[in-house]
Amino acid sequence: MADKTLLFHISDIHFGLEDDRSLDWVVQEIAEKRPAAVAITGDLTMRARHREFAAACRWIRSLDVPVTVEVGNHDLPYFNLIERFAAPYKRFREIKKLVERAIDLPALAIVPLKTVRRWQPRWPWSHGWVTERALAQTLAIIDRLPQGTKVLVACHHPLVEAGTHGKAWTRGGEHALAELARRKVLATLSGHVHDAFDIVARTPNGPVRMIGAGTLSQRIRSTPQSFNEITWDGKTLEVCVRNIADVPTPDMQVKQVPEDALPPRQPDEPVAPVHTVPRVDPPVH
Repeated sequence: MADKTLLFHISDIHFGLEDDRSLDWVVQEIAEKRPAAVAITGDLTMRARHREFAAACRWIRSLDVPVTVEVGNHDLPYFNLIERFAAPYKRFREIKKLVERAIDLPALAIVPLKTVRRWQPRWPWSHGWVTERALAQTLAIIDRLPQGTKVLVACHHPLVEAGTHGKAWTRGGEHALAELARRKVLATLSGHVHDAFDIVARTPNGPVRMIGAGTLSQRIRSTPQSFNEITWDGKTLEVCVRNIADVPTPDMQVKQVPEDALPPRQPDEPVAPVHTVPRVDPPVH
């Protein structure tokens, strides 16, 4: 049996509306268990204010393990449109080297995929969008990895709302999933919806497992504050949803990306066409 690789998957910390008890608990867990890496899949802040970023960066730097940080829609400047368009990542400067960083572990890699845009030709701009350029950058990293390396792709938005009626909220997500399936990625890691999930979406190139983390903020939805503890033994990827209330993992994981991930449609926004994305539960080991 190969040595197990332990990863922590954290999302939606939302400094500005953070939950201090949860954050202290996670710091203690990281110090005790020493995961090989921590993937933070976006929304470090509530409104991208300078003081929120200062607190978020201070907390992340304290972790003392390899970290990769994805950018969430809440992390782009809300109140300074000039900065949002000209220098959207400026406030990440204290952790610049960690942002959208690929982590190459023995026989396992975490590869970033950007799903946020500084603007979109639709409203609200909080929706996910995988541009051709962003996807190409991710695929290029994957294609350069040594043969046999297994891949986890970290992004902020779920690439599809598998099992729900609303589709195309992450524009380009279905195409991205199909390309990731072609490369046999182990799973995507995402956040955004504040509830954990572990589902499998079908694509023309095969299935892709989608793993979502909950929130460590006060902005809980269906479940208490949590993060994902992920182990890989060379054959099986196991997910345990660690949560502040000690709720069992099956009860923490929603069966589909929840409807409350979808912001209310604006009156003048066209309805996206509905596509069926069959969902099956991941294998139980």
